[in-house]
Amino acid sequence: MKNYIIIFCLIAISGYPPKGKEKLITRLFNGYSLEGWHMDVPAMDTSDVSSPFIVRDSLLVSLGIPQGHLITDSIYKDYQLELEYRFPKEPGNCGVLVHVSDSRALYDMFPKSIEIQLKHENAGDFWCIQQDIAVNNMEERRGKKSNWGISEGKERRIINLTDGSEKPLGEWNYFKAQCKKDSIRVWINDVLVNEGFGCTATEGQIAIQAEGAEVEFKNIIHTKLKSNR
Repeated sequence: MKNYIIIFCLIAISGYPPKGKEKLITRLFNGYSLEGWHMDVPAMDTSDVSSPFIVRDSLLVSLGIPQGHLITDSIYKDYQLELEYRFPKEPGNCGVLVHVSDSRALYDMFPKSIEIQLKHENAGDFWCIQQDIAVNNMEERRGKKSNWGISEGKERRIINLTDGSEKPLGEWNYFKAQCKKDSIRVWINDVLVNEGFGCTATEGQIAIQAEGAEVEFKNIIHTKLKSNR
């Protein structure tokens, strides 16, 4: 009987889930390599250019140029994504993409997805990239309904709910997104900045952009949401 108790205690202390149970929390960036990710950078197809994604001082860094995406190898569904990010030099553009699927689906660059904007002073905007999502006050936040769309030339941006949720340039911002069924909710520094529903995708890969500005990332954590959340 004592042996069984010892074995049970060791399993509990180890933190490992029982065999056959899915691990709920995963660090998507290990701090020293891009293991678990792959790049899609069009300029690297035909020219000898350096990677826009590197690891520096235990941080994942998007150098911004050449433009492209760093994409998880795995597909995710019903999850929470947390990370910290900052612009260490000049303010600029970047984004986190969820429900990523077909590569280069827009402008021969952007994969099919919903982009959650990180652009300085615009963090939390949605951009529809061959996928769509709805929000409250849709016309106020997306423009004239006849212009809505998910492809080139259409009104794909849905403005976020708040101003002033980002920290001063150079400081770390805390980002959290919950993707549950067909809904997406986004917080910046614990402020709810966007909330959408009726998303046309409910699963996919996760991607980080290189879109012109240098951005540093750390503490990238995926948490599987339980069915009752």
